Amino acid sequence: MRRLFALISLALSMASGPAPAAERVNVVASFSILADMVRNVGGDSVDVVALVGPDGDAHVYAPTPADAKKVADARLIVINGFGFEGWLPRLLQASGSKAPVAVATKGIMPRKMGGHEDPHAWQSVANAKIYVVNIRDGLIAAAPDQAGVFKANADDYLAKLEVLDREVHDAVARVPEARRKVISTHGAFGYFADTYGVTFFSPLSVSTDAEPSARDIAAIIAQIRAAKIPAVFLENISDPRLIERIAAETGARIGGTLYSDSLTGEKGPAPTYIDMVRHNIKALTSALAN
Repeated sequence: MRRLFALISLALSMASGPAPAAERVNVVASFSILADMVRNVGGDSVDVVALVGPDGDAHVYAPTPADAKKVADARLIVINGFGFEGWLPRLLQASGSKAPVAVATKGIMPRKMGGHEDPHAWQSVANAKIYVVNIRDGLIAAAPDQAGVFKANADDYLAKLEVLDREVHDAVARVPEARRKVISTHGAFGYFADTYGVTFFSPLSVSTDAEPSARDIAAIIAQIRAAKIPAVFLENISDPRLIERIAAETGARIGGTLYSDSLTGEKGPAPTYIDMVRHNIKALTSALAN
């Protein structure tokens, strides 16, 4: 009789087949850095699309009908907040989406920039860890049956970010305090400066979206000399003769590229958030070294 019951049980299990795999969660992230964080927390349990992809500029993003369709199909939308996605309300209305919105900066105290909230909180790795917790909680709310997976993935990623945070602190600590000064055309490194103790100056009287004039270059040179700034990152200057003049007249080192609002493609130097931070700190410390 026991053998008969065993055969019946085996037949029933074979008839019913294996348990269906959990459905992947369709997530829309507002830009590439958030999308990378979602992939790390969600793993194989999520499908992620970034509205503003690698090498894109979220500040000038204009939603398209295709983007509205992506948002309409999402089970979860992940955004930065702090006014970074000024186009979001219009996009949500156009899409008709009722998906929950996870705000990655929830719980972070915003710093002020020009009278507005500075949205670039991810430039501090300590803040990035808060992003990860908010993303984890958003995914769990959207798919509670996969909570264990999201918690485990988040814990693994948070451990990597903890290591990264120590790397940045240690790298900056090796630079003499008097040399922790940089001119950059990016205005996105305020949280980095506050957390790690590097002072970022904006080039005086210079537009960040146009090639500086001879007068602008003279003003930059005077600024470098007055503040004794050892490193300069001026990515909007394409004429190498201007770069050479700044270096020759000031002794300042000319840095490479600092990535602020976007990751690069897979073949670039910053395809993930962790890669981006490591690239930036290497570029900074190389330029600031004695």
